[in-house]
Amino acid sequence: MPVENKKREIPFFPLYEKFIADSKSGKRLQPNGKRVGAVTIINYENPLKLLKKFCSVTSFVLRFRPVHYLNSREIQTEKRYWKKFHLKFTNYLYKTCGHYDNYVGSTLKIIRTFFNYINKELMLGIGDFHKLFYVRREEIPVLTLLPEELNFLIYDTAFHESLSAILKEVKNIFVFGCTVALRYSDLIALTKANLRIINNTYYLLVRSKKTATDTQIKLPDYAIAILEQFKNKGNRLMPHHHITGFNIYVKNICEKAAFTHPVNKVRSIRGELVQVKNAKQKGKSNEQCRFCDLASSHLMRRTAITTMLCLGVPEQLVRKISGHAPMSKEFFRYISLAQTYQDKEVSKMFEILKERRLVNYEVI
Repeated sequence: MPVENKKREIPFFPLYEKFIADSKSGKRLQPNGKRVGAVTIINYENPLKLLKKFCSVTSFVLRFRPVHYLNSREIQTEKRYWKKFHLKFTNYLYKTCGHYDNYVGSTLKIIRTFFNYINKELMLGIGDFHKLFYVRREEIPVLTLLPEELNFLIYDTAFHESLSAILKEVKNIFVFGCTVALRYSDLIALTKANLRIINNTYYLLVRSKKTATDTQIKLPDYAIAILEQFKNKGNRLMPHHHITGFNIYVKNICEKAAFTHPVNKVRSIRGELVQVKNAKQKGKSNEQCRFCDLASSHLMRRTAITTMLCLGVPEQLVRKISGHAPMSKEFFRYISLAQTYQDKEVSKMFEILKERRLVNYEVI
């Protein structure tokens, strides 16, 4: 390659590292002027690791070429270069790494954000080739506890006493989370400043880190009893557990509670639905997934939202507590799931109505 063309090439990874550094320092802000959150920055770091591993495995060289240096033929060559990258990288994510559409789509979405940063903030004019990166989305089934299952975890004292000390503690955290609809990161960050007591009525005051939404939640007696058990844990309302260990304990608790019914887990790869088998179950392989195997901290928030909807709490109030936007697609999925439960309960009512026949009815 001629020297003059080499000078037109810009290394890829130093720019990506600058993208992360500027997001951390506040030089790069969100479109609404807010600083980029810590969780979002972690999400930015994951594609960087993937891209470096991809280049190492496939020997693909990532670089940029500003389009204002290119003639029409070279622009077409550059377009083919990025199309080739997209194909090879997605093949790597699907076939080598075993990821599904949701993860691949979110990774490509972040890479597209990085390209926009280079064009709009660094003004390097690398072209709009990132618009070729198709971002797939998939609707992952919502996994929740039924109200009857949550009732069991709350009120079955024999089951509670059968657990070890650590599982008792995690179960109480889990039940509290299934009540207040908080994300795990928000739940473990709660302090005594988040608690308000008015006329012996307990309220939880929370601002979500992710949505910056303020919520005030009235606590039931069992949630207050859980807080009483944790009152000697310092300023925090909940004892801290690393998310990985917490998820393992939750799976263990659900298995001991006999929440082991088969779950039809379906994911999508390049838009095609595939049945996911459970290859991690002890002593077995390629088995259908069980509910307990899929349980995690995400179950808490989803269970809280669907329980409120299932038991008749108005959608507007539930949305205020959960912090979802008015037209949130995710929230409508909860509504759909709750409607299925409500339909079953209404059907039971109509079955009872069938038996309500008039006997010895007289008009006076």
